[in-house]
Amino acid sequence: MNGKFVAYYRVSTAQQGKSGLGLEAQQSAVKGYLNGGNWELVGEFTEVESGKRKNRPELNAALALCKKHKATLVIAKLDRLARNLHFISGLMEAHINFVAVDMPTANRLTVHILAAVAEEEARAISARTKAALASAKERGIRLGANGAVLSVQNRQEAEKRAEDLKAVVGTLQAAGFDTVRSLAQELNKRDIQTAQNRKWHATSVHRLLKRLAA
Repeated sequence: MNGKFVAYYRVSTAQQGKSGLGLEAQQSAVKGYLNGGNWELVGEFTEVESGKRKNRPELNAALALCKKHKATLVIAKLDRLARNLHFISGLMEAHINFVAVDMPTANRLTVHILAAVAEEEARAISARTKAALASAKERGIRLGANGAVLSVQNRQEAEKRAEDLKAVVGTLQAAGFDTVRSLAQELNKRDIQTAQNRKWHATSVHRLLKRLAA
């Protein structure tokens, strides 16, 4: 490869951003693509963001650097930009050259078609999810705070965990930790996790106490 390049990486969650999960693979793909030749990587930007959102400060900074150095934006995979046809179209209209490592020979028509397919797929998944949740409600299945179905297995695990912690909770309450917030803080301080191996919060402690009182 020859010329100047600006690398843009995107991970979907803050946890992935901190752990490097997915990021290292993207960096490796970009470096492998650029390996050899008279090229210069003038900048690297990492976005921790949802693929559906258009507000991308790191991408905007990468594009600004591309314009400044007349460089090509290089990404590991096409879906690292977005799953939105209008967003990719706007990017192309900005007259910034970009290349996706997984599809380096893609032309403008190919990119438009792939973006349209990805956008339709995302819309279909959303529609199927909403339909499944509506059907679950009609069947009387209890849903979680974010609409997730609480499976029988999850409930059984939570009930077993509550029984295991019965003595611990009683001891803490006797010691003066008699509010859901204080109990959550003390359980976390002692590295005692929930049935799903997560930290305690006021809401999860409230559910725990309800199970113990049942």
